[in-house]
Amino acid sequence: MTTTPTVGHTHAAASDARTTAASQAAEPPSSDRQGTPSPHARAAVPLTHAPWEELVTAALLGTDRRRPPLSVPGKDAPAALLDAAAVQTVHRRAGLRPAPAAARPEPAPTDPRPVVPRAARRRLATLLADHPTTVGGRRGTAPDLMELLPQWLALANDRGFAAPPELLPALLTAARGRTDLRPQVLAIAGPRALWLARLNPDWKFALRAAPTAASAPAQRDGEETERRWQEGLFAERVALLASLRAQDPDAARALLVSTWATERAEDRLMFLDSLRTGLGPADEPFLEQALTDRSRNVRSTAAELLSALPDSALAARMAARASSCVALDRTASTPTLTVEAPHECDAGMERDGVVAKAPAGRGQRSWWLGQLVEAAPLAVWPGRLGGRTPAAIVALPVADDWRGELHAAWCRAAVRQRDADWSRALLGSPSAPDAAGPGAVSLAERAKLLAALPQDERAAWVAGFIDAHGLSEAFQLLGVCAVPWAPELGRAVVDALNIARDAGSYPWSFSGVMGLAERCLDPAEAVRLDALTALPDEPEDASPGAGGYWAEAFQRLATTLRLRAAMREELTP
Repeated sequence: MTTTPTVGHTHAAASDARTTAASQAAEPPSSDRQGTPSPHARAAVPLTHAPWEELVTAALLGTDRRRPPLSVPGKDAPAALLDAAAVQTVHRRAGLRPAPAAARPEPAPTDPRPVVPRAARRRLATLLADHPTTVGGRRGTAPDLMELLPQWLALANDRGFAAPPELLPALLTAARGRTDLRPQVLAIAGPRALWLARLNPDWKFALRAAPTAASAPAQRDGEETERRWQEGLFAERVALLASLRAQDPDAARALLVSTWATERAEDRLMFLDSLRTGLGPADEPFLEQALTDRSRNVRSTAAELLSALPDSALAARMAARASSCVALDRTASTPTLTVEAPHECDAGMERDGVVAKAPAGRGQRSWWLGQLVEAAPLAVWPGRLGGRTPAAIVALPVADDWRGELHAAWCRAAVRQRDADWSRALLGSPSAPDAAGPGAVSLAERAKLLAALPQDERAAWVAGFIDAHGLSEAFQLLGVCAVPWAPELGRAVVDALNIARDAGSYPWSFSGVMGLAERCLDPAEAVRLDALTALPDEPEDASPGAGGYWAEAFQRLATTLRLRAAMREELTP
């Protein structure tokens, strides 16, 4: 059987293959041997005139099944096919007519901001080129430079610098793979990021995510804004609405109202979420209308937004419902809160966002109670409960084991309404025995409550928590503290790590906290870490090799802190 030749061989490759092709050539079909014309026979033509399609067909089927229509004296069919393919390939390439030149792209827009200093430029190139490696599962003492890139970008943006033009492609490529980098990368890249994104489809995320992509037409022309809203892709419309909402909340809401009835349910949900920015009393009529939406998720989001408006009609309705469920029993020896959860979820409650069906494992009545208390304005409770402060209300005993459900609902309300007094009261003392759980307020809820407090108070509370309970339960709490950590918090973390090392445990038990420390600890703490980088004497009951691992971890932490300090100096004008 004849081996099917490859059409794209060059003439040289064809010549090299002749010997093999000739040795494998089959006899002509029997019809040809007997003098009867083959059904596949074609009029023989010179090499340069053979139709390309005929050559391709012969190559695919094999010359024993499809003899090429060639006239090459002294050559068998496979060799003739290879020669013809080589000649035709060169002929086709050489015979291409030049196409009209494409239009030259518009020049890149100018960026008036100063480019980062030369030392910072070199540092950025190093950060972008880093590929962290591990040896035997250990990170070693080298810093993870890619984890420092977000901080470099934040510092450069805070100081108003522009990225070096030659590093823009590398920055956009890094942001393509890491969505967390995109806001900072697009900010430092400026208008040239959009210019580049239009030339490379790999960077098209910049066209969707960059604020300037959506805000520019909104600022130039209302008709252009309307066109983009009507014709743009979903991501572009979301960006446009969010940008316009930040500039002109009323205009953004009017734009949303204009197409609300024709939007898909999942799109309505995303658009409605943009109203969180600049939420105010003027949004109430539209949100009240959204309470009757066909989508349950849309109704729930509208109800959540309305409950964040303390003077809204929904907030008043929820306050009345929640107040009827919680009362103060003054007849007891100690004033006690009593709870009477709803016995049904009526149509009015459902319209106001209460979900009737409880999740698996939750009682129906406690589920309804939690939603009512969560949506009620916190300002209603002091007047309802004898003029007490939030701290005094939280300290009251609650009858019939309703304390956990009631306090959890108050936590969600405090987070939604960003009420510092209630957050402070529900957090309690960081040294309290139940601060680390289980308690009525979980660690996840405490982390959300901390976000409502001022930064200094937040750091002080977490430092007190670490001093009392150690680092094992502090990871979620550290994540909401401002960067760099306040000195009090930084000292608490370093001291707790030192205590863990002396206890003989392995450092990877605290790898999450150690990673946060590399990014969040004040670089000034590097001096205190030098004493911890030496190899310690291991107690007899310590884990084997733990001291060496700890020394390595502290060396990496100290090196990272000094590198962050150098980054800061390089970006200081």
